[in-house]
Amino acid sequence: MSKNLYIAASEAEAGKSLIVLGMMDFLSRHLTKIGFFRPIVRSGIEMDNHIRLIYERYKLKFEYKELYGLTAKEMNRYIREGDDDSVQTIILNKYKNLEQKCDFILIEGSDFRTHLSSYEFDFNVRVAKNLGSPIISVISGQNKNAGEIVDAVKVMHEVLSQANCVQISTLVNRANSKDVKAIKGLLEKNISEKEMIFVIPEQPMLQKITVRQIWDALKAKQLYGSLEHLNYVVNDVKIAAMGLENMLKYISSGTLIITPADRIDVVAGLSLTLVTGNYPKISAILLTGSCSPGEQFMQLLNGLKNLPITVMKVNDDTYTTAMKVNRIKAVLKPENEQRIATALGLFEEHVNSRMLTEKVAINRSEAITPLMFEYELFERARANRKRIVLAEGTDDRILKASDILMRRNVVDITLLGNEEEITKKAEALRINLKKVHIIDPYDNDLIREYASEYYRLRKHKGITKETAADLMYDVSYLGTMMVYKGHADGMVSGATHTTQHTIRPAFEFIKTKPGVSIVSSSFLMCMPDRVLVYADCAVNPNPDSEQLADIAISSAETAIKFGIEPRIAMLSYSTGKSGKGTDVEKVREATAIVQRKRPDLKTEGPIQYDAAIDPTVAKLKMPGSEVAGKATVFIFPDLNTGNNTYKAVQRSSNAIAIGPVLQGLNKPVNDLSRGCLVKDIVNTVVITAIQAQDK
Repeated sequence: MSKNLYIAASEAEAGKSLIVLGMMDFLSRHLTKIGFFRPIVRSGIEMDNHIRLIYERYKLKFEYKELYGLTAKEMNRYIREGDDDSVQTIILNKYKNLEQKCDFILIEGSDFRTHLSSYEFDFNVRVAKNLGSPIISVISGQNKNAGEIVDAVKVMHEVLSQANCVQISTLVNRANSKDVKAIKGLLEKNISEKEMIFVIPEQPMLQKITVRQIWDALKAKQLYGSLEHLNYVVNDVKIAAMGLENMLKYISSGTLIITPADRIDVVAGLSLTLVTGNYPKISAILLTGSCSPGEQFMQLLNGLKNLPITVMKVNDDTYTTAMKVNRIKAVLKPENEQRIATALGLFEEHVNSRMLTEKVAINRSEAITPLMFEYELFERARANRKRIVLAEGTDDRILKASDILMRRNVVDITLLGNEEEITKKAEALRINLKKVHIIDPYDNDLIREYASEYYRLRKHKGITKETAADLMYDVSYLGTMMVYKGHADGMVSGATHTTQHTIRPAFEFIKTKPGVSIVSSSFLMCMPDRVLVYADCAVNPNPDSEQLADIAISSAETAIKFGIEPRIAMLSYSTGKSGKGTDVEKVREATAIVQRKRPDLKTEGPIQYDAAIDPTVAKLKMPGSEVAGKATVFIFPDLNTGNNTYKAVQRSSNAIAIGPVLQGLNKPVNDLSRGCLVKDIVNTVVITAIQAQDK
């Protein structure tokens, strides 16, 4: 059984970092103590780009110097001295030091960017053998036809076979998307069935540099714009040498404009294109030369709040700057979630990671990290894809989350909101929503049907036809009715609306499941090594014993739905029979109800939090319990306790809180916090999609 895996490219520009990211993402979902290692890194840089991507995204707990063997400068010195053996020995020793701290190490070979490129593949093969690592080889499909790719695969297999290397798979990356089918067909005819080969098509976006890369590479000064604007993609580069009116004819979406710093007419004119909305959105303005825009002009520019653009400044002349920009190569950066989502979506669509890791035969960790849990959610949602309606379609966070979800191929999205407004915002955010369905609450063909249905359902409550029609213009009612009618599988809202506004329509006509008396909520608390369920932390202020029992049963079913073995702790300020009082008796009675209704569930209560979570305390306070010390579902006696506890645990332990997840409804509707982040929205949508799979 191997404890490592080596990713080696046969040539430059093969897109190896995409493969590394995809494999690391998969491995990190199954292993906790995972390391990353590169035998050689570039000299004279603070941190290797590929190491930084993996180090920051997966929060590795190592020193940078532990994650590589030598710098290119150090390696060159040994080679000039004819001492190849020392190179291999140093790499092996540093790898072995890292290996002692890890259960598994992913290794990425060198980059083919030095004068030693012709030597590099043989070097990588030798390192892999010394480290006892099987290899995934990466072949570039760029500028190759199907026949040339097949020949390259054959040569690769022959070289690795002669070197007695264990080859797990070959990945053909950056293939022409029009040729993928033909490439696969030729490979099937010409390569042994035992060989595992995957073909990944070229994704043009991944080959384009970003504003951040230019900013980093040129060490430019940012004069205007937020850090978020640095993630914009540069589609082309134009030098502004002509007058403003003529120059405007040549800009397009994603253009980087390079111009001397004294051309304030260019900066002013281009800034206006972002305000008017009838010009393409450029990516950035790069000012050149020793002079700088004056104080008065900068005051004018800074008065234009929140323009979606970066203005940068370098001291080089315009020609030199343009040449430097031209030499910058596209890389994946940990700050650019949009690009990472694109890369992971591409990898997951075209590579069967499970087949690869079966060949490596990794031992899955018993602990469940937040990354592992998130991966399982994405896999389950993707396996049975659902349509989720997002009621607040004009919110920037909702649009960014929709973009990530579509890039990861997880769900289908319907946005509610004015289409023109959504389109303009998406363009300003550089988001592609072509695959997203948009419904305008004030201009659609559903209102009459929905109003009629709502009137039928609620006329016994005194609702008139006019009121029913008016309510269907409300995004919460419209979205919930889409779910009720089966035009969407679930709804998510709450980024700009209150919880009450979001869930009231669901209470009115989606209603609770048979046998459930109350709608409640739970949070999935992703701790460093496990996932817990907390309930109710968002909906019911002071449930009685019957309601508390229902919340416990619903929460146990939520736990089961998401792969958590339910062991229910009915929390109180005392444990067992020691305490007395109305609040304790409520919990004691609720525990008895759960045990009577669902004897199959392991339930304990009343029990204090420390006895429920800590095995040492459990042995003292409640020895022999099936729940104490190992509870996974925590039922709080009231909303005040639950809401404060989940927030305290979240902030003090850096736990990830996913939720609130509404439970007990016939169809899934979920609420967001108004302070939610894009990642929170993504997770809630995925949770909602999984809930919808039961229907």
